[in-house]
Amino acid sequence: MTQAIPQRNQLFVASCLALLVTSLSFGIRAGILSRLGVQFELNAAQLGSIAATAFWGFPLAVVIGGFVVDVIGMKRLLLVAFVFHLVGILLTIFAGGYWTLFISTLCIGIANGTVEAACNPLVATIFSDNKTTKLNHFHLWFPGGIVIGTLLVFLLDKMNIGWQVQVGLMIIPTLIYGFLFSKLNFPVTERVAQGISTGDMYKALLNPLFILMIVLMFGTAITELFTGQWIDVLLKNVSDNAILLLTIETGVMVVGRGLAEPVVHRFSPQGVLLMSAILSALGLYLLGHSTGNMLFVGALVFGMGVCYFWPTMLGFVSENLPRTGAVGLNLMGGAGMFAVSVYMMFMGGRYDELLASKLPAGASLKSYMDAAAGTEMATALAEAKKAAGPEILNTTLLIPVILTVAFAGLLIYMRRKKQPALA
Repeated sequence: MTQAIPQRNQLFVASCLALLVTSLSFGIRAGILSRLGVQFELNAAQLGSIAATAFWGFPLAVVIGGFVVDVIGMKRLLLVAFVFHLVGILLTIFAGGYWTLFISTLCIGIANGTVEAACNPLVATIFSDNKTTKLNHFHLWFPGGIVIGTLLVFLLDKMNIGWQVQVGLMIIPTLIYGFLFSKLNFPVTERVAQGISTGDMYKALLNPLFILMIVLMFGTAITELFTGQWIDVLLKNVSDNAILLLTIETGVMVVGRGLAEPVVHRFSPQGVLLMSAILSALGLYLLGHSTGNMLFVGALVFGMGVCYFWPTMLGFVSENLPRTGAVGLNLMGGAGMFAVSVYMMFMGGRYDELLASKLPAGASLKSYMDAAAGTEMATALAEAKKAAGPEILNTTLLIPVILTVAFAGLLIYMRRKKQPALA
């Protein structure tokens, strides 16, 4: 049964606000990424490097946070996140080029990782009898914030309000969650409360099932987060409403995570993961092979697919490998974000290569990117982008196909172990 924890609901609300800031940073950055490239004369590789910084700043923070959270406590860790969020947002607003954007995004990535490092074990602790469901409810604020962020970008763009103001709006929920956490009392983590020693926790990290879940986390995180972060860049020349594709995808994720309880209890975490992989593969196929309104169908199916990936991966580990504690949860999150950062940097360069290959032999990609709108060179670049974006998605499609096979195996393995039904 869940421990009687004072201020449990207030802690959960404050955690959701902190995650909202994390997701707003993803949604707003995805919406303004191509504009930053134009304003600061950055190519796709540089944009990929900046976007990837948030993803490797995240695992750096989440892994370090996972190792120290039991020592310094979840409250101190979240106040550190607050400081990094505030600094990162302000540096972004006053950015002057590649390096200031790089550093500001790194700060935000560190803040985002620190939020996860503290809040995942916090939610698992205060709702110890219903972990997977409550982790899904908590993580609905990730796509929720992306929906809010992308809609803000879309609406404020229509009003000709600059990207600096759009980024600055994140300061409001940041100040609120910082204030709330400074006033609330925190429990110790579940692992500490149950008396599981640090030595036993580290031994549990060598469990082959845990190692497998780390590897599978690479694929689930790349499928969800790379596609979401780059969808505007990849499909901008395929659809006039590329950023709305991200809004649809993440809107589906909000609804799905909000309805997680009956789904998780009916199909088990491993069953949910298998269905997620199948739908993700189908959605990516549609996004990479469609035009017009079918792109929105692809976004809808893809959103249904990636909806449960992240929180259910964490819930599976917390329920089936509880001795791994906060470190186990945070190693999962860190592994996922690290994989996304590597993949994003690689694919940024690959995208530039694809563009160059679709232009006349010997052409300078930078010259084409600098060409005035309406010129022959600008038209040629637009056609190259229209072909290159779906090719990147088709390459990424291989990942959920492999995940489908892996999760089918996991489902069979867990059934053979005859796990008791979830409470």
